[in-house]
Amino acid sequence: MPGAYSLSGLSIVTPEAVIASGSLQVDQARIARLGSTARFDVRFGDGYTAFPALVNVHDHFNGNYLPRVGPPPGEFYLNWSNWEKDFKSSELLQVERPKIPPEDRYELSAYKNLFSGVVTANDHFGHEFNEPFIPRMPMRLIGNYTLAHECSSFDLRWGEGIEIEHERARRLNWPFITHLEEGFDPESQDGIGVLERLGCLDDHCVLIHCIGFSDEDIEKVARAGASVAWCPASNLFMFNLTCKIRLMLKAGVNVAIGTDSTGTGSINLLEEMRFARATYRRLYGEDLSPRTIVDMVTRNPAKAFRMERDIGALEPGRLADVLVIRQSAADPYESLLAAHTEDIELLVQDGTPILGAAEREELFTARGARASRVKVHGREMLVKGDPAGLLVRVRRAVGFRKVLEFMPLDE
Repeated sequence: MPGAYSLSGLSIVTPEAVIASGSLQVDQARIARLGSTARFDVRFGDGYTAFPALVNVHDHFNGNYLPRVGPPPGEFYLNWSNWEKDFKSSELLQVERPKIPPEDRYELSAYKNLFSGVVTANDHFGHEFNEPFIPRMPMRLIGNYTLAHECSSFDLRWGEGIEIEHERARRLNWPFITHLEEGFDPESQDGIGVLERLGCLDDHCVLIHCIGFSDEDIEKVARAGASVAWCPASNLFMFNLTCKIRLMLKAGVNVAIGTDSTGTGSINLLEEMRFARATYRRLYGEDLSPRTIVDMVTRNPAKAFRMERDIGALEPGRLADVLVIRQSAADPYESLLAAHTEDIELLVQDGTPILGAAEREELFTARGARASRVKVHGREMLVKGDPAGLLVRVRRAVGFRKVLEFMPLDE
């Protein structure tokens, strides 16, 4: 396996600029340098652009399944606990989904992310539940985090309590991740107050949804340096609105886009990015720039996870997590917002390919990357693991030909 190789002849998106006809050299698991090639060189040519691999700031890997469960037509929830009651009483949870082993549910979620260019994601569940699955996933699930489920009396009691979990995050330099103000009753809307009174509002906090934030809450979050996970598709499905995203951005809050689970959210991160832009246009009558959206799935979540030295940008010294797409527009950022799975030319984690066009097989072979062949919308691709076999297992378990739109395999 070559320790060093390069990707050349393609546009490279860096924090400072888009480098036309550039090159990126990988040594072992990290980016060694830009602007030079190695003896083993993978050349692309015009029409391809390299981005940092995407980061999904918020997902629930045990919860990715379809169809979505939500309120009756024309109705919406007061807070998240109303959804939980509907979900727990649904036939989907009572009958169908439990037939699928949790390890297969986790693998489905991994492919949901991987097939949309995501290499790094957070599974918002307690360590005691997800730790056995994290090392077995075909992409990276972060393990260095602390959490609460919510900051209210009706949370699910994940972790050891807000104060203990937050103190551990500060001591270990990890993020403290929690849903916050996911509703409009007085208790839900006191989430920032709860964190303040406990002395737990600071730059370790990654606050999910935040649809109940007041203007004052947003100012406090900005001053504290906390991050917000924005999941507009899930928010609108459950509550018919989302957070005050324009005010958050104007206040300088670090905002990252997450999918939530497919139980309420988008089928993958590429779709969520498009939904976020459409939502912003509908709410404010103005555009949210594609570069801002791309930052929300690369640099911003890297900052939220306190992983800026490793992920989120194509810079020497960072992990070689690279997404190469076929460019469909003059603006590379617009191309990413228009991309689908079949537009992914190559997806690399730690220098090793995990998804790519069949024509890039030489790099898979050179890096010793074991992959299966699949077809996605007519395009032959190589992918780490065996998603087709996983789908067979799922259908055998539920007893019928289950269709999951986040598994985009031709059959």
